[in-house]
Amino acid sequence: MAMASLSLNSLPMQPPSQHCRKLIDAPSSTSLNYGTGGGGGSLKPIVISGDPPTFVSAPGRRIVAVGDLHGDLSKARSALELAGVLSADGRDTWTGQETVLVQLGDILDRGEDEIAILSLLRSLQIQAKEHGGAVFQVNGNHETMNIEGDFRYVDSGAFDECSDFLEYLDDCEHNWEDAFSSWGQVSESWKEERKLAQSSWGPWNLVKRQKGVIARSVLLRPGGPLASELARHPVVLKVDDWVFCHGGLLPHHVTYGIEKINNEVSKWMNNVGENDESQIPFIATRGYDSVVWNRLYSRDTTDLEDYHIEQIQSILDTTLQVVGAKAMVVGHTPQTTGVNCKYNCSIWRIDVGMSSGVLDSRPEVLEIRGDKTRVIRSESETFSELQAVDYM
Repeated sequence: MAMASLSLNSLPMQPPSQHCRKLIDAPSSTSLNYGTGGGGGSLKPIVISGDPPTFVSAPGRRIVAVGDLHGDLSKARSALELAGVLSADGRDTWTGQETVLVQLGDILDRGEDEIAILSLLRSLQIQAKEHGGAVFQVNGNHETMNIEGDFRYVDSGAFDECSDFLEYLDDCEHNWEDAFSSWGQVSESWKEERKLAQSSWGPWNLVKRQKGVIARSVLLRPGGPLASELARHPVVLKVDDWVFCHGGLLPHHVTYGIEKINNEVSKWMNNVGENDESQIPFIATRGYDSVVWNRLYSRDTTDLEDYHIEQIQSILDTTLQVVGAKAMVVGHTPQTTGVNCKYNCSIWRIDVGMSSGVLDSRPEVLEIRGDKTRVIRSESETFSELQAVDYM
């Protein structure tokens, strides 16, 4: 077929509006010990175990958790500003000092600025480290779906972003760190120029779409540069005595080993070993009870019988006991009532569907300070502080 031979460089593209520029120094390697940086030196260093990170000791830190972002850069920035970790001046400066930020996955799909959000979080990760803070992401089901080549939920603008980013990467002489860390700052201008040139495509629109599909496949296939970027993130993360994952952790996941799960998913994303169906980590990425797809703890309990609620409570309690955590934080299932907790507040559900591609709701974030938690709903309202259970 003629389309099969389509080259990424065979179609005319608008001239790039900005050339590659390095915003900040990229990390040299995975660090196991984050110093206190510019945060005053009053706290002990953050200690990270695992590659991808699995266990984190962050003594005395404020922890903020942000749910699903689904390609909405504007809402992502609003949520991060609400969390107190991003400047509001458009310069994408880390303002969280020694805060630990955890993003719960599903950055991909349903929106058009996916790589820009990933780039922004990478920039904040580098800056946070300098101040004694940290930024972590966990992968969700939409990350794993895309690496499997499942593009059903990809926004048309996201295909365009993939094409733009590959061209920008070429401008950066294929220096991934420079291109990726700076894309969040230059992506808007590329998008504006692309939309201005949109009419020039005319009858080439189908070819343009195919170009975007190919670009996405190049970036996100196992071993591709963006897949390898996602491979740096865990599926399950335990920070002090809180556990974070996209869908939900079950007892058999913990028995299997959460560090083992993280390593297997990372190797699959990096295309380490045989690239066949048997290499896909089923326990983490496939099936209704896998780590990224599980909705057991996030479902509405209104219509559940008491014995069902008791069963779920027992499963959750067992999971937390085995993993050594006092509570779990999950995303994945939009909560129409906003961030909330259930089962004696041993589970926090923080996906509020904020993306314009989902519910277009106002951002909300969860803040954890020692034994206290609170939901930060908006800058204009009083914080909603919840301490329904004594976390000891």
